[in-house]
Amino acid sequence: MTRSHVNIFLIVTSVYLVSTFFKPYPLSWVLKLLPIIILLHFSLKRTFETKERIHKLFIVGLAFSALGDFFLGYDPVNWFVLGLGSFLVAHIFYIFSLKPLLPMAGVIKRLPIIVLYCLYGVCMFSLIHAGLGDLFMPVFVYMAILLLMGITTLLSQKSNKWLLIGGISFILSDSFIGLDKFYQEIPLASFFIMSTYYFAQFSLVKGLFQTVPTLTPKTTI
Repeated sequence: MTRSHVNIFLIVTSVYLVSTFFKPYPLSWVLKLLPIIILLHFSLKRTFETKERIHKLFIVGLAFSALGDFFLGYDPVNWFVLGLGSFLVAHIFYIFSLKPLLPMAGVIKRLPIIVLYCLYGVCMFSLIHAGLGDLFMPVFVYMAILLLMGITTLLSQKSNKWLLIGGISFILSDSFIGLDKFYQEIPLASFFIMSTYYFAQFSLVKGLFQTVPTLTPKTTI
């Protein structure tokens, strides 16, 4: 990422994270959206340069993430399902943007780590399932897709440390949401949820675009 994008992202992210220590305030969802808008701007700029179709899929996912942020920031109670659905779609587009995957031999080699992802998902769901009520199935489906996205960062031929960190951080962020909302209230939950969430999105953007060469204008003689 460019230095200017990183600096602006860090500034607006820090401002929002500090604001989580205070009571909800008017238009807080606008400030919540700003870090993702910065990442969207960078992604659009790089995709325009490279014209890679696979990056366009990632941008659609990032846009759905922004939509989910709006729903959860504007009305986290009544619009929770809309936010959940938006992030579900976002993860599906993230998964497709990570294609192609490793050949079967590579998948088998990473099978122990895949099992760890799945065991973590089972343990987490076993903690929160009793408090889900009517949201049992939507949350179950969302968790399955979220874990699949995290596993895909491991199995993608583009896999690198930033993509792996992004997938793990996203799982951690949503784990905080699940535990705080459906199991037991977590002190400073908003700070932990949003700090891991922003780090996840930043890492996914950095990981996906770090191998893309910067195009330079052609010189004419």
